[in-house]
Amino acid sequence: MVTKQDILNLIEEEDVRFIRLQFTDILGHMRNMAITSSNIEEALDNKCMFDGSCIKGFVDIEDSDLFLYPDLETFTIFPWRPHQGKVARLICDVRNPDGTTLECDPRNVLKNVVKEAEEMGYTFYVGPECEFFLFNTDERGNPTTEPHDEAGYFALAPIDNGENCRRDICLTLEEMGYSIKASHHEAAKGQHEIVFKYDDALTTADRIVTFRAVVKTIAKRHGLHATFMPKPIQGECGSGMHLTMSLMKDGKNVFFNEENPSKLSQTARRFTSGLLKYTPDMSCLTNPTVNSYKRFTPGYDAPCYISWSEKNRSLLVRVPASKGPEHARIELRSPDPTANPYLALAACLKAGLQGIKDDLPLPPSIDVNVYNLTDKEREALGVKKFPISLNEAVRIAKQSEFIKDLLGENLASRYFEAKEQEYDEYRKTINQWELEKYLIQY
Repeated sequence: MVTKQDILNLIEEEDVRFIRLQFTDILGHMRNMAITSSNIEEALDNKCMFDGSCIKGFVDIEDSDLFLYPDLETFTIFPWRPHQGKVARLICDVRNPDGTTLECDPRNVLKNVVKEAEEMGYTFYVGPECEFFLFNTDERGNPTTEPHDEAGYFALAPIDNGENCRRDICLTLEEMGYSIKASHHEAAKGQHEIVFKYDDALTTADRIVTFRAVVKTIAKRHGLHATFMPKPIQGECGSGMHLTMSLMKDGKNVFFNEENPSKLSQTARRFTSGLLKYTPDMSCLTNPTVNSYKRFTPGYDAPCYISWSEKNRSLLVRVPASKGPEHARIELRSPDPTANPYLALAACLKAGLQGIKDDLPLPPSIDVNVYNLTDKEREALGVKKFPISLNEAVRIAKQSEFIKDLLGENLASRYFEAKEQEYDEYRKTINQWELEKYLIQY
């Protein structure tokens, strides 16, 4: 366990002069307050205050004073900053003046569900597969919509122009304590994937928000623009954030069952049932933007139907091949990297725990390509469609007791308001497709 004195010692030994106190708003955007090292003791004593009414969805102006409580375990020095006068960060929880947790702090939402799992004896482990695009920039450094390369899946340099940037991202992440499992060019032009080792849910969520900042920072140093927009190029595959999940209990992976041909335990099957049941309810958290739903198009590797399989990659949930007890897991393939990771992981965990509590039966594995079936055939198999728009996703979530219980009424109301405003802005926008389709035709 890291102590306050440990942090003070590191700051002195490493010549850290600047510390960023970071937290995440309800939409998953990283925010920060920067202090010099001379003020670190005040920060470590939880005395750094800010105006919470300026952060969308946190508090109203009449109750605007909020405080940052640094999580000492998250202290990290940024490798790309100067070697003298270094810059570090601490991820913080957000609290009210009386020290109580802020209901609308997304990190707090995840911690609450993690505690619920711990009370059942479980630790939730997650491994994210994060995809992103690299685009060229113009002469002023602004992003263009031109992919950095024309390469495809698992391509090599020199066709894969992003190899050097991707390598620097991986090396930077390793300097920050990440264990990188793999990195490669993805299927679309200019698209890349980096997979880091699974860990407990809170650590993983912290790493995802940090990962996004690191990718953008290193890409900019290469003269590129990195984006986690799910579907930036029409006619190409979009970017997902597949989540592989398992539960540990007493040091053992409770998703593993040697006797079952799929190696999945009854606990894993009930957890999967919960995910399938609550996928429509939580889709506005796992896929939170208008653009998120452009990714769910047949033929582009994103799951359009709510179903599962022991091997079929076309479905929402699949069971990756297992090489032993420690590798037994399930993979949820719908989330994308615009999701607030604290809310997305909290929703997945709560859905799975509810499946276990309610002893939900798992429907049969779908081992055929669901896209080749007729609507009647899919209906006969009990396969439902994934929500087709942010508007539909929010409408479902607003009616969901599951989501209200997960977020609390206050955060749920603020989140829905933000997403409805986003969809309304989109609805009022006249796009290029409409002009090309209707301007002359009518």
